[in-house]
Amino acid sequence: MAVRAVVFDWGGTLTPWHDIDLVAQWYAYAETYDPEHASALAHRLAEAETARWAVQRDSQGAQSAGALDQIFLDEGIDITEARHLRALGCYLDFWDPHTIADPQARPLFEVLRARGLRIGVLSNTMWPSTHHREVFERDDLAELIDAAAYTSEMPVAKPHRDAFHAILDALGVQPVEAAYVGDRLWDDVAGAQQVGMRAIWIPHSDIPSEQVPDDSARPDAVAHQLADIPGILDSWA
Repeated sequence: MAVRAVVFDWGGTLTPWHDIDLVAQWYAYAETYDPEHASALAHRLAEAETARWAVQRDSQGAQSAGALDQIFLDEGIDITEARHLRALGCYLDFWDPHTIADPQARPLFEVLRARGLRIGVLSNTMWPSTHHREVFERDDLAELIDAAAYTSEMPVAKPHRDAFHAILDALGVQPVEAAYVGDRLWDDVAGAQQVGMRAIWIPHSDIPSEQVPDDSARPDAVAHQLADIPGILDSWA
């Protein structure tokens, strides 16, 4: 069947890969929330996040890492108070330079739209959909995305089958009518292929080995840049 939709991973795919110090991101939050105990709080939050990603990975996505708010709630933080909201703003400011879309993303989306293809996003994330939409709006991509699914708001995560079916259902296409583009062999390539999607791998992310339980998946195609994707779709046609 012809491809009717292309679904993209977010971090490392639509955005270039960045190495992030997890404690540093949380210190950006902690130094505003509790300056006196910022270091200790940052380390606790980083450990809590790491533990949640480990549960998701070890369950093969049967259990998602959950929502960012849950990390704060587990720490006993009132997520409605002004002090938390100011600190959360600092946390998100820390991430701003690391979430800029690849310059090829919008031209690619425009080409896909011109061909009549639907565009989706499926991301393993703890961030709420509202913040992801703000990021896509900042980068002039939001208007070109037909549907998005974020595992922060789902009980499962990639590579679990249900995560992929969620975005396929939102796009109104069957697995054989869709291609998935991602930078991870296990989460993205293997996950997409197991439901019957074709998978395009972008192999430039420096993913830590502990985050790759299995790297045996073989993609249907390799894109060395986002601009390669239309040519790959042409070769399948």
